[in-house]
Amino acid sequence: MSDQQNVPAVTTDVNDPLAKVPKESALRGRAAKLLERLGRWLDREQLPDTEALGKLYTASSKDNAANDLARQWADRYLAADADERRSLLAALVRAGIESDMSQKEQFFRRLYAQSDRLGLMVELRADMLRWRNQVAGLSELEQPLARLLSNWFDVGMLELRHINWDSPASLLEKLIKYEAVHEIRSWDDMRRRVADDRRCYAFFHPRMSDVPLIFVEVAFSEHIAGNVQALLDPVQPVGGLEKSRWAIFYSITNTQPGLRGISFGNFLLRRVIDDLQRELPHVRSYATLSPIPGFVSWLEKQSADEVRALLERLSADTETGVTGADWVARLRTEAAVTPDGDAAEGLRRVGLRLAARYLTALHNDQPVDPVARFHLGNGARIEHVNWAANLSVRGLTQSCGMMVNYMYEPTQLDENRAHLAAGKPSVSRKVQRL
Repeated sequence: MSDQQNVPAVTTDVNDPLAKVPKESALRGRAAKLLERLGRWLDREQLPDTEALGKLYTASSKDNAANDLARQWADRYLAADADERRSLLAALVRAGIESDMSQKEQFFRRLYAQSDRLGLMVELRADMLRWRNQVAGLSELEQPLARLLSNWFDVGMLELRHINWDSPASLLEKLIKYEAVHEIRSWDDMRRRVADDRRCYAFFHPRMSDVPLIFVEVAFSEHIAGNVQALLDPVQPVGGLEKSRWAIFYSITNTQPGLRGISFGNFLLRRVIDDLQRELPHVRSYATLSPIPGFVSWLEKQSADEVRALLERLSADTETGVTGADWVARLRTEAAVTPDGDAAEGLRRVGLRLAARYLTALHNDQPVDPVARFHLGNGARIEHVNWAANLSVRGLTQSCGMMVNYMYEPTQLDENRAHLAAGKPSVSRKVQRL
């Protein structure tokens, strides 16, 4: 019997006048909530006026009154809910509307100095990015903060740490919370991802030493990996690394929305490769097993004629009048129903060809796909496209279950970047033949 079944039912006689009278405890609760809301409303009405806030931009860095106000503003912002934060930012924009870029930077330097919290500055920018289309002028305030954060988070200041099962539980909990590529579903899952035959590395800033800014998860294999379900299986036995020849980066997660566009992911991969070369010299090859997050949305926009042109020499084997959206439905169904069979090899060949065309598509001289933009921009090449590699709901929704391997060869990174700059992303022969 469930707990719910053990609770006696409570009935109310609608003819009893006392039944309509709220209980005293309920009245007290409503009054407390009303007072709390009224208090928050009154607090918001007591925002510093525009003239006072304006001094945060223009006063000397030694001005005690301005510094005290900055400290109070920071404390209030940290304690505020989303609505009040948006009001505080809007008031700040109005106060600095005539300030130039250097004065806006001066404000943020003052706020950082008085709050002594680098994390606040990251939260501020995250909120600015979140509300920049809702609060007029917020983008102009966000830009100088982004420049300052680029300096404050210079890669030379970041510390690389190896995370394992012996790391503090609070840190492992953060990895579970932040993991954005492949959800960590349990502590058993977490334990498997940091086992002795895996590696997990993260960058930390000394002023935010308990927060992983970006982390990468690594698996090892005798061959290049093409199926994330196998890598993520938490009951897979822990093995030795003696026969491993490949290091597979299967998840890279940026944890701080406020650091968007401030790139240190490429430095993380370089540092990790350097560490692995020293620790495991018999591991000679480095590749990712990466999602293709924009594939479906791109393909659904393609007309039947555009799809036929993309398929080129395969087009003779395909039907006319089939749009990109039609192909999405077919490919998803095929991946989910017969991931390992060969009954529809032609259909899978179409899917792999379309995915390869998408991965090499450029817009404004940059790859259309955001993950491709990151890895190709770092000097990797497209090595292999994998069918039915991620059959999770997200994998099927974003890419019809397909994934891609990006190959990192340390001696080829500069050359591959040059190819991308010339409008020709580096692609393996195997992918060229798709």
